[in-house]
Amino acid sequence: MTIDPISQAVITNLIKLAIEFGWKQAGNQIDKKLHQQVGNAMEEYVRTYEKRHCTLKYDCLRMDNSLTLEDIYTDVQVLNTRESRRFESPEALKELFLETGRGFVFEKTTRQEGIAVANLEPRLMVLGSPGIGKSTFLRKVGLEALKWQTARFRHELIPVFIELKQFGDRHSDIEKLIVEEFETCGFPNAETFTQNLLQAGKLLILLDGLDEVPTAHVDRAIEQIGKLVDRYDKNRFIASCRIAAYKGGFLRFKDVTMADFSDSQIETFVRQWFRREPKIADQYWELLNSSDYKAVKELGQTPLLLTLLCAVYDESQSLPKQRAALYGEALEVWLKKWAAERRVHRDPIYQELNLQLEQVLLSEIAYQSFAEDQLFFSKRELTDQIRAFLVNNLNAPKHLDAEAALYAIQVQQGILVERARDTFSFSHLTFQEYLTAQYIVDEQQIETLVANHLTDSRWREVFFLISGLMRNADALLTLMESEAQKLIHTEKLKALLKWTSDVTTGSLDDFKPAAKRVVAPFYARSSDDFKPAAKRTVALFYACARAYVLDHVLDRTYDRTRVLDRAYDRARVLTRVLDRDCARDFALALDRALALARTLACGRNLTRALALACVRAHDLAEIFTSVDCQALVNQLEAMREPGLSNDAPLEEQRAFADRLQQTWHNALHLDSEWLELSKEEADTIENYLYANELMVRCKEAALRVSPQVWNAIESRMLTVQDE
Repeated sequence: MTIDPISQAVITNLIKLAIEFGWKQAGNQIDKKLHQQVGNAMEEYVRTYEKRHCTLKYDCLRMDNSLTLEDIYTDVQVLNTRESRRFESPEALKELFLETGRGFVFEKTTRQEGIAVANLEPRLMVLGSPGIGKSTFLRKVGLEALKWQTARFRHELIPVFIELKQFGDRHSDIEKLIVEEFETCGFPNAETFTQNLLQAGKLLILLDGLDEVPTAHVDRAIEQIGKLVDRYDKNRFIASCRIAAYKGGFLRFKDVTMADFSDSQIETFVRQWFRREPKIADQYWELLNSSDYKAVKELGQTPLLLTLLCAVYDESQSLPKQRAALYGEALEVWLKKWAAERRVHRDPIYQELNLQLEQVLLSEIAYQSFAEDQLFFSKRELTDQIRAFLVNNLNAPKHLDAEAALYAIQVQQGILVERARDTFSFSHLTFQEYLTAQYIVDEQQIETLVANHLTDSRWREVFFLISGLMRNADALLTLMESEAQKLIHTEKLKALLKWTSDVTTGSLDDFKPAAKRVVAPFYARSSDDFKPAAKRTVALFYACARAYVLDHVLDRTYDRTRVLDRAYDRARVLTRVLDRDCARDFALALDRALALARTLACGRNLTRALALACVRAHDLAEIFTSVDCQALVNQLEAMREPGLSNDAPLEEQRAFADRLQQTWHNALHLDSEWLELSKEEADTIENYLYANELMVRCKEAALRVSPQVWNAIESRMLTVQDE
């Protein structure tokens, strides 16, 4: 990477600044040889900055090639730390979370563009969670400082990037670390040169990773940074630290917190990653926005994990249906990256609490809190759980302090985040769900899960992940089918479900020639091409629409009608996942059913409604294969002959609507009483359809499912089983 065609002009300006303030201000004479030395050193300094700080390597990700900072950098946004740290109750945090969706985005303060804030503030402390992009932001500001005329950073300074993890026994002087940056690039008399620039206020000092300073040296590092700022306060300073490790002490610094990526930032990152393939970028962004990938997109709020997601998609232009593997990889990146460099030489806690043991601990915390519908939990609850885990596990280190273990997990890895004072959550809901699923599989809690949570949409992602974690998902799917069948417990619901089987049995070959001629212009396919389960779903779909009509005509309560509307939508989704062709072919027809329902309920445009009804008799012929389609068409056409004025009295319109509905019901062998559903029965249909759709999705997300087991389950789907 190079700093574009203006590099030489940039270097020339930097050389002028270096000579003017690094030497002339001290009264030194600049001869031709010294001028050349400074010039060569500055060129080397720019190349070194680019090489060391503008090439991004992710050893923990599945990437062969490194990335350049300019290629994928997405403008970060920051928040006022004091305003964003509002100490709210766990209940208030949960309410706010539910408002914003899956992501833990609670910031009520105004977001500001990061570099714009760096332009305004001479001393900036950038706080944030692991993987949020703090180091990348500091490197980007330094790169902008090198660009000068084209830079977004408006101050003509020489950037110096210092990794504070160097600070320790052998590097205990921050000013010397700055000197070394110039010395290694060949600046003559680097110590005097550095002091002159510091005194003139011509450096942008970037202090990255205060949290990475070894614990024994943190206080001395803070003290030295404070003295450096006091002594050379004409310079500009930007430091970074993980928010959980920050204890203050930087009174002259403006604290800001880096915000998680918003949707627009995620999109920008994706389009920059695939900048040479805009069509692929479009496809990927559309996929991330689909309902099936909400949990995946949530991970993208953290730049490190968004990089992983883009790398995965880049391999095959798809994301795996077995999301458990993807989430497991993301969690491994999260845990290993932040522990690998520190586990041995940083914190004695991790010498005995190994990664596998820690993951078991986290899975217990995740499951217990998720089972109790807790997204947020107190510090006391966490420490009690950690303490109990250490006491009740023979292979866990007994001498560890629970609070110290929590602090290490929070600070070093960021898997647990303090959202408010002494109130924690997992960094991503996806991680909590994955660890919950892992616990259920490890502890063989599948039966309990299915019995208690089959129709609870909050557990939807957990079901998907469990099906991907199990070596074989046959047992899970069999349990789900058995539990779903228990929902159909009233005679009315059993009759309605039996009707869906009876009315869809057979094929077009069973029809009279005249009926087939009527249907032929509309379809080139045979109903045998569609899966029986899909056809039964469409039939139930239609029944929900008819019940919806009846509710409107009889002025049912809004709550019941709303539930029927949801059941209608559930049936649409189940049809699509069972047989996309079937769903596509009948989407229009079934939309017409709802339109017809509303038209009849309002008593308007009845002539047009009747015309639509005639068309629908053709539309649904392939599904209702036991219906005499031609006879139904004849009856509907006969009703059109006398017609009905749209301004007819309401009683006449209602009577006409009743006749029309009864004609349909008689032809379809549909008992009107079956559609007199209570709100509880309508709820049951919605839950039943949801459970069946969840089964199909789990089959798709599974690592392995035997064909015999699934074919048997699908053949029984939406049928009444013998008791």
